[in-house]
Amino acid sequence: MSQPDVMDKLVSLCKRRGFIFQSSEIYGGAGSVWDYGPLGVELKRQIKDRWWNAMVRSRDDIEGLDAAILMHPRTWEASGHVAGFVDPLVDCKACKGRFRADKLEDARCPQKPSKQPGQHDTCQLTEARQFNLMFKTHMGALEESASVVYLRPETAQGIFVNFLNVQQSMRQKVPFGIAQIGKAFRNEITPGNFIFRTREFEQMEMQFFVEPGTDMEWFETWKALRMQWHLDLGLSPDRLRFHQHSATELAHYARAAFDVTFDFGGTLGFQEIEGVHNRSDFDLTQHQQYSSKKLEYFDQVNNKRYVPYVIETSVGADRVTLAALVNAYREEAVAGEDEGRVVLGLHPSIAPIKAAIFPLTKKDGQPEMARRIVDDLRGSFAVDYDETGSIGKRYRRQDEVGTPFCVTIDGQSTGDQTVTVRDRDTLAQERIAVGQLKGYLAGKLVG
Repeated sequence: MSQPDVMDKLVSLCKRRGFIFQSSEIYGGAGSVWDYGPLGVELKRQIKDRWWNAMVRSRDDIEGLDAAILMHPRTWEASGHVAGFVDPLVDCKACKGRFRADKLEDARCPQKPSKQPGQHDTCQLTEARQFNLMFKTHMGALEESASVVYLRPETAQGIFVNFLNVQQSMRQKVPFGIAQIGKAFRNEITPGNFIFRTREFEQMEMQFFVEPGTDMEWFETWKALRMQWHLDLGLSPDRLRFHQHSATELAHYARAAFDVTFDFGGTLGFQEIEGVHNRSDFDLTQHQQYSSKKLEYFDQVNNKRYVPYVIETSVGADRVTLAALVNAYREEAVAGEDEGRVVLGLHPSIAPIKAAIFPLTKKDGQPEMARRIVDDLRGSFAVDYDETGSIGKRYRRQDEVGTPFCVTIDGQSTGDQTVTVRDRDTLAQERIAVGQLKGYLAGKLVG
C-alpha cells in the first residue's frame, strides 16, 4: 500500500512549531539549506545520541573520532573524489535552469511543470558536461591554485587517514571500528524534497576494519544491526526495506552494498537513509599509495601484516530525522470533536519535549505547584510549562510537536499531591502521586 504524501503539511508544521526553518529566510532564503529550530535541534540531537550510544558507548570495539572538515587536498585525489565525484549537468538556455542529465525524467520544466526539461517547445538544453560536486575554497591569504582545498563531501576519509592513529593509541585489535558524526558538503545540481537532499548535511558514519576473508560475515552482521536500529527508533517495519546494489550500481571497489530505504510516501517513495557497504581494502590501499605511509595492521598473535577490509555504515542524520517526522505524522478524528487533531507520534526517546506541565487554572496555588514540578523534572527530562489557553488547546499544541505525556495540576492536586498524566497516543489519563511522577515518566520514556 502506497503511503500518503505529507511533505507539504510537514514543512508547514516544522516552521510553525519551531522544528526547521529555511536558512536566511529574511533575505529570500538560500537554496536547499535549512536551519534547525529549538525543537528540530533537540530531535536531531537525540537521534544522533541514540546512534552514538549504539555505536560507541555500548561497545568496546568501536572508538569515536571528530576529524576536521578541511583536509589535505591529496586526500581527495586518493579517494577518487577529485577525478570521479561528478554528475552530468545540462543547462537550459531558455529558462536558465540546471538539471542532472541522467535524471531528466525526475525533473520538471520550470516553464511547464507537466513536462520534463527538453520537452517544452522553447527548451534549449546544452550538451551534458561533467560537474564536480565538491565545494572549493582556499586556505591561506592568497587565492591561487596551490591553496585550493575542499569542503569534505563525506566524513569517511577522516576516519581512514586516522586508522593507525586510533588503532595504536587505543590499543585496538582488528576487528574494530571508528565512528564519527559530522558535517559534509555537496554542491548538488538538483537538491530538494525539504531536508532529504541538501548541500550541507550531517553524516553518522562508522568504518569497521576486519581481516580479509571475514568481511562478508561482518557485512551481514552489520546489515542486521543497522536495520534493527531503525526499527528501534520507531520507524514502521512496513516502511523499511533493503535495496541491494546491482552490478551497474556497485562502486568499482565494493564487494557488496545494501541501502536501508524508507518509504517517504507520495512520489518520493522508498529512498535511501543509510548505506551498508563492503569497501574491500580500497580506501586504506589508496591512502597508503598516495601518502607513501604504511597503513597495515600487524597481527601479533598470528605474526602477519595485512591491509584490513572495511565494512561501512553511513547514515544521513538529516534523512533519518525527516524519516522520523514523516513516520510520526498523522491526522485523526477525536470523539466529540469536529476539528480532530494532528499528532507527531514520535518514539518517546527522541521526542523533543518529554512532558508538558499544565496548571488547569492560574489560581489556587496551581501555577506554583506546576512550577515546582517543572523544576524537579527538568534535571532529568526536557519539559515544557504552558498555562495559556484552554486545556484542550494546550493538549493539541503538544500533540503537534510529539510530546508523549501531559501533566495537569488541578484543584485536587494541591490538596492530595496527585496529578493527571495524559498519554499522547491512547489519550488515557492516569492519576499519579507527585512523588512518583519522575519514576513513572522514566519508565515510560526508556527505549
